[in-house]
Amino acid sequence: MSFTLKQLRYAIAVADLGHFGRAAAACNVTQPALSQQIQSLEAWCGIPIFDRLVREVRLTPFGREFVGRARPLLSGAEALASFAAGPATAPDRPLRFGLIPTVAPYLLPDVFPALAQRLPEMRFAISEDRTGALLAALGDGSLDLALIGSELPRGGPKLSSLPLFEDPFVLATSLAEARQGPVSLAGVPPERILLLDEGHCFRDQAIAACDLGSELSSRTFAATSLSTIVEFVAAGQGVTLLPRIALRKEAGDRIAIHPLAPPRPGRRLSLVWRDGSPFAGVFEQVAELIRETGMGEAKASPPGWAPRAAGDCGSCHS
Repeated sequence: MSFTLKQLRYAIAVADLGHFGRAAAACNVTQPALSQQIQSLEAWCGIPIFDRLVREVRLTPFGREFVGRARPLLSGAEALASFAAGPATAPDRPLRFGLIPTVAPYLLPDVFPALAQRLPEMRFAISEDRTGALLAALGDGSLDLALIGSELPRGGPKLSSLPLFEDPFVLATSLAEARQGPVSLAGVPPERILLLDEGHCFRDQAIAACDLGSELSSRTFAATSLSTIVEFVAAGQGVTLLPRIALRKEAGDRIAIHPLAPPRPGRRLSLVWRDGSPFAGVFEQVAELIRETGMGEAKASPPGWAPRAAGDCGSCHS
């Protein structure tokens, strides 16, 4: 007896989710059925693929190698099946859609309902990760498409890309530091600029926009999310750049938002997928819908856009 594609699909789901119950739900099967298939696969291999712990499931060293080899095999089999079936309007499984953390919480509340309404035949399995991990997942077939905010690196997997919309940056300060008029980043003290931790493309973009290359070695603060940084900004502990799409959620009445003086930094959001995907036509529809929804979000007047005057500010200068 050999392994089946179903068994590979189940094993990859358990590896990704770290839990048999959640993997069974994601694969739309019962947990006993999934567990039985995994046990049969391990029996065929003659060695465990997973360590079954009290609260989680982890890959064994053999399991890591096995799942790594299984991903492109399963992805290729699915692509072959779709090709043989003729032009695809939609896959017969959820589309695995990854987004970067500086986009997901701000676009998904609007985009996901719009996708469900416009493309009701589609199902999506949404995940959130940093750009490097998303591109690696596209390369090994564990993701179908990803929304990123940076240029594609050279030397990676061959990917197709569609631009979505421009997302300009603004400066966020405490209310006590609010100023009228656009702010020049050249006048913002570098030591007061709060950043995300390493691995976020938005961190790299903020470093470039604020010319912080020589300031990084002495920094001890690095947040895991923009929401965390905003809390520090509201408390007067520093200032930060925010993407325009984040303002409806993050601005409110706790911080002041300043448009930036030219040259105004920003980023271009793009939807990417692996070259040769049989679902490219579907991805183009998804891109168009995100473009329509997201452009409205990026252009909407956010709360706090007209900051109240608060006297002189020693920390930011127009």
